Amino acid sequence: MISCLASRLLLYAITIENTELKTLLRQVEEALSGGATILQLREKNVDEEEYCRRAVEVKKICDRYDVPLIVDDSINVALRSDAAGAHIGQEDVGLERARELLGADRIIGVSAKTVDQARQAEEGGADYLGVGAIYYTQTKENPIYTSLDTLRDICASVSIPVVAIGGIKLNNIAALKGTGVVGAALVTGIFSAPDVRQATRDLRTMAEELFVR
Repeated sequence: MISCLASRLLLYAITIENTELKTLLRQVEEALSGGATILQLREKNVDEEEYCRRAVEVKKICDRYDVPLIVDDSINVALRSDAAGAHIGQEDVGLERARELLGADRIIGVSAKTVDQARQAEEGGADYLGVGAIYYTQTKENPIYTSLDTLRDICASVSIPVVAIGGIKLNNIAALKGTGVVGAALVTGIFSAPDVRQATRDLRTMAEELFVR
């Protein structure tokens, strides 16, 4: 596992699904040059071969910026692309199986919406938690929202790093201050911005003010 993982989670960029490959790679480059500290590749509607092809190309950019690549959902793609790790949801492959396949050295993030889920993930060996959706988001169908109070309770209940996710943008990220999160994960707040690089720079500056201790 990557050392100082919490600092790597400061500004967590998550790609938009079904983006044309050339555009995806350009946007990833812009986000990383703007200061994203970790990148998750999320692809729900492609087969494994295409997912892997994209992951390999994205990882080349991540490697140039020394930014860890996390693959959403697919353990196989994470392994085949030599990504830093994978992020799994409550309905995906079990944590124990994910760790068995990925080994001890790769990062595993787990989505959690309740204190019980968070504690179970920590006990199961998760390296970090993604908690949300905090705000309205278009990237999930029928999202279940997580209140800031629940976010605080989750952060207080575990010792592994927690990242907030879901509808976070420059104009609402400040509400996360004091919740205990180590960073924020953004999809459209970065990749739907007219200027991805500048949006990432602005968010990085804000994240450092809010979360760096």
